[in-house]
Parts: sequence; structure tokens; C-alpha cells
Amino acid sequence: MKEIAIGILASVFFAVTFILNRSMELSGGSWMWSASLRFFFMVPFFAIIVAMRGRLRPLFTEMKRNPIAWVVWSFFGFVLFYAPITYAAASGPGWVVGGTWQLTIVAGVLLTPLFTEKINGQVIRHKIPLGALAISCVILIGVALLQFEKSDGLTTSAFMTGVLPVLIAACAYPLGNRKMMELCGGRLDTFSRILGMIIASLPFWILISAFGWATDGAPSSSQLVQTFIVSVSSGVIATTLFFIATDRSRHNPGQLASVEATQSAQVLVTLIGEVLLFSAAFPGPIASGGIVLIIIGMILHSWYTKKLKERGTREHVA
Repeated sequence: MKEIAIGILASVFFAVTFILNRSMELSGGSWMWSASLRFFFMVPFFAIIVAMRGRLRPLFTEMKRNPIAWVVWSFFGFVLFYAPITYAAASGPGWVVGGTWQLTIVAGVLLTPLFTEKINGQVIRHKIPLGALAISCVILIGVALLQFEKSDGLTTSAFMTGVLPVLIAACAYPLGNRKMMELCGGRLDTFSRILGMIIASLPFWILISAFGWATDGAPSSSQLVQTFIVSVSSGVIATTLFFIATDRSRHNPGQLASVEATQSAQVLVTLIGEVLLFSAAFPGPIASGGIVLIIIGMILHSWYTKKLKERGTREHVA
């Protein structure tokens, strides 16, 4: 249950990404600067935290063991996740981006067979937790209802440029995160793992920012301020909370899927933020039904996680 609560709290801070990225795009800011600046700002925060904890040397030792894997999975977990998200913000409203992002719930569950665990000397391949998958589908139905009512006037072009990139991000994020947990094997704490992934992905962010400078010039002061807020709220606070929750659940596929499903709360927070900041219309009956389903799905995931823990405790005692 603690992992679910941490995941929900992380989703609240993650929602700032969708709201402020859309705000920056409406004010003319480049999505390339929005994406790269977030990770540039994150470097000093995590470098100081990891240094104060005396974990810099173990981090670099771990990265030297398999540098190619660090670069590849950091690219999936950070670059292929956040660059498409910011690009999509230029093409569609935050509720489209936030709603489509919920496909990461099912993507995370379906990726489960790609991972293995060594138990008593035997390599065991994880199976898809059908219970978590079924509950995740309830949340997705709710998200679909939420988008259905608000999709009037959305052109095919806007759908393709605003939705397709998010589909890529929704699969890349859980894949990169889970592969990095598997690679580290519990040898690094959450802060060290995040810093390592940022460092490994920096060459890509430098390249993206260079394109941003060449095509749109330097970022405005407003974009710098808003990106800094996104960096602290989503990049530092939310990412740390979410990675802590997934780290605590990494040995239990069902519980891990439940933690990933807490990100559905982003839809609700993003919708409220757009209503308050952009004067968006309040949800009607269909969208309200979708919100109810999302809440029910999150409650069911909490119940499912509790049952899994109780079952594990009984088996351990036996």
C-alpha cells in the first residue's frame, strides 16, 4: 500500500510536465529546449544528493561495468520517453497527451515476459500478471471515455502528431526503467540510478539542444523558469518518488504493475490544471464516468497489491 501511495504522489508532480509543457508551447517555446533543459537542470540536484550520500564512486564503478547498456536503456528510459512527450505538447492539448500516456499502464504489464529473475540458482522468466492487466484495462476504459467527450474538433493530423509520439514514450519509459533496475540489480540506490541515467543520456540532450538553438535560437526567460519548475517538480521529486516505488516492487510483477498504474492520476490532475490555467471546459457526463472508472481502477490496484503482499507473507511463513 505504501508503494501505491508513493506512486500516486509521484503522478501529481508528473502532471506538472503536461500542463507547463503545453503552456510553453502556447507561448512559442521550442519543444527541444523544453526537453533538454529539464535534464540539464536535474544534473546538479542529483549530483549534490549522490555526492552527499557518498555514492558517486560506486555509481561510476557500476557505469564502467557496462557502459553500452547504460547508454541504451537510459536512451529508452529518458530520451525516447521525454522528447516525444514534449514534441506532442506542441501538437495537442495536455489532456490528449496525458490521456494517451496512460497506455504505459498496459505497456508495462505486457513487457513483463521480457524480464527474468534468478531464484535458487534458476533463471525464472516473469509471467504477465493477468489480474493487474485486467484492472489496468478498467483504467484505460476510463481514460478512453475521458478523451471521447473532449475529442470534438481534433483533426487527424493533430491526432497523429499528438498521439503517436506519446505511444512511443509510453512503451519506452517502463522498458528503460525496468531494464535499468535489472541491470543495477539493487546495487545502486534510487538517486544514484537516476543520476547515472541522466549522465548516460546527456549526449543526446546536448544534440537536441543544439538543434533547438539552430532552429529557434536561445530559450526565453519564461521558458527557462517554467522548465526549471518542471525539472524540480517532475524531474527531481516525481521521478525520485516513482523510482523508489518501482524499486520497492521490482521483485513482484503484479505489485510493480499496480505501482505503474498509479500514473493514471496524472489525467485527473492535468484536467484540473487546464481548467484552472487555460479555462478549459469542465468534464461532462461521459468524461465524468471515465474519471469514476479511473478512480475505481486505482482502488482495485491498491486492493490487488495488498492481496499479493498478504499471499506472499503467508507463503513465507508456511
